[in-house]
Amino acid sequence: MTPDPTAGSAGDRSISRKTLLKAALVATAAPLLAGGGVALARDAGSAGVPLAPTPDCDDGDGPTHDQMEGPYFKPDSPLRTSLVTAGTPGVPLTVSGYVFGRACRPVPGVLLDFWQADTNGAYDMSGYAFRGHQFTDRSGAFTLTTVVAGLYPGRTRHIHVKARAPGSGILTTQLYFPGEPRNNTDTLYDPALLMNVRSVGSGKEGTFDFVLDVAQDPTDPTDPPTDPTDPPTGPGGNWAVGTLYNAGDRVTYGGGTYRCLQAHTALTGWEPPNVPALWERG
Repeated sequence: MTPDPTAGSAGDRSISRKTLLKAALVATAAPLLAGGGVALARDAGSAGVPLAPTPDCDDGDGPTHDQMEGPYFKPDSPLRTSLVTAGTPGVPLTVSGYVFGRACRPVPGVLLDFWQADTNGAYDMSGYAFRGHQFTDRSGAFTLTTVVAGLYPGRTRHIHVKARAPGSGILTTQLYFPGEPRNNTDTLYDPALLMNVRSVGSGKEGTFDFVLDVAQDPTDPTDPPTDPTDPPTGPGGNWAVGTLYNAGDRVTYGGGTYRCLQAHTALTGWEPPNVPALWERG
């Protein structure tokens, strides 16, 4: 079914720049589910109308709402996209989507740090279970493999996340599950942070698009994002895009010396001063 280009989730919103951009990405590099469906945040509702992005950056609305960090955050989480193993108890959950800037262009190289309770509602404070960070790919996409977060006193189900675009500040927020009874009693719950969640087999798939307060030059939404392998234009040094760095490697950048904390291949936007998860000064 072809969506009505004049309809939004409320039936009164014209087709957005972000919706057009998603359509272009679906046609090019979007990963697919085993059944052939698109795994990212561009699912269609029951009427075939694209789900409304939250928030809708093309209309100049504010970026994704921030929320409190809470008492369970720990720095230095592992670099990984999966928080589970084959034997991890709980309902399997995959969360995926895009990170956009204010001009509705995807942002590659965004650091996303996730943490949550296990299926029993407990946080691991002695280790790093259900904690991990990753970076958006060149199309601004991310995918997280985990389980549905458990309940604990006073809170509805939620997943914590910190998002930081290269060279920008940190957004701290939480993602929520639709249809949860405790959504009505949790004082922190924000409907603007609801994921779109559907059941797939014995598990669930959630989608959510972040909009960061990152200035971008408005362009045609179907233009491809800046190639993250383009040479950096910042200060010099021996740090270089495309180089595989191992933990303990040292580089110079912008007059400073940095030590690699985690093995990775360098991309534009991941310059040492911008990603403390990968580099420490000294």
